[in-house]
Amino acid sequence: MRPSDTTLPHPPVSTGAELRPDHQAIAEWRRLRERLARAGRAGRAAALAALAGGIRRTVIGTIADAGLGHTGGDLSVTDILTTLYAAVLRLDPADPSWPERDRLILSKGHCSVALYTTLTTCGFFPAEHLSTFAAPLSPLNGHPSRRSVPGVETSTGPLGHGLPVGVGVAIGLRLRGSAARTVVVLGDGELQEGSNWEAAMTAGHRRLSSLTAIVDRNGLQQGARTSDTNDLEPLADKWRAFGWEAVEVDGHDHLALLDAVTAPRDEGRPRCVIARTVKGRGVSFMEDRVEWHHRVPDAEQTRAALAELAESGDAR
Repeated sequence: MRPSDTTLPHPPVSTGAELRPDHQAIAEWRRLRERLARAGRAGRAAALAALAGGIRRTVIGTIADAGLGHTGGDLSVTDILTTLYAAVLRLDPADPSWPERDRLILSKGHCSVALYTTLTTCGFFPAEHLSTFAAPLSPLNGHPSRRSVPGVETSTGPLGHGLPVGVGVAIGLRLRGSAARTVVVLGDGELQEGSNWEAAMTAGHRRLSSLTAIVDRNGLQQGARTSDTNDLEPLADKWRAFGWEAVEVDGHDHLALLDAVTAPRDEGRPRCVIARTVKGRGVSFMEDRVEWHHRVPDAEQTRAALAELAESGDAR
């Protein structure tokens, strides 16, 4: 269990409770969006880094309390999710089914704790529910379910499914005449699944310029490096060959991510952002270590990880 001084500042809640909007958190999220829109680049970077640091600390505590999770991938994807939810996606957490919302699909659904924590910062549901993660009857399963968690667009877990679903969503939105965008966040290991490349080929053929794929390129998958299992490089060239724009960025640089996602695009092509990340980002003994794909920190490791994250302020 997590040390008493790091537990979530909320009383226990029923594991079967329905998730409802947290209107105070929604108000805070809206104020943050307004500040980010007005801020200069340095101020924007600092605000996003602070938010990401808080999310990482909550991720560590939540996984430690639950006794299961995918710590390394949660930490590598945090900056991507932070940037998207705080500064890019058009959403209304008070109305998760708003027809004109942008859609985000987390294809690497095993990294659900990072997603759940990010959703609480927007107010989709109160942060107190994170204490029920993976408990019996909890809506916060190890893999996210659209039937029980507001803000989750697609139930994911089986790898290689998120991008095909995202392509279908983007086609459907186009048929409706909607300006809503579709963003799919993928793990790099799952790009070894052929279903992704069938979907990529379809998106390029249909010229789905409203679709963005972001690859969490941390170079590790369960049990090995991706280069040892099935080498993906030259990854950007592969996407371009399927008719996509492809850009490579530092996946822990919030401004670089923001620029890559929001830059004007070729109206005839979907975009792939290859975000070069570090598995276990922010915790020295977890970084770039394959065993932290789904290892859970013990009490001493939890204290050390939280101390490192608090000291660094995610400034690395």
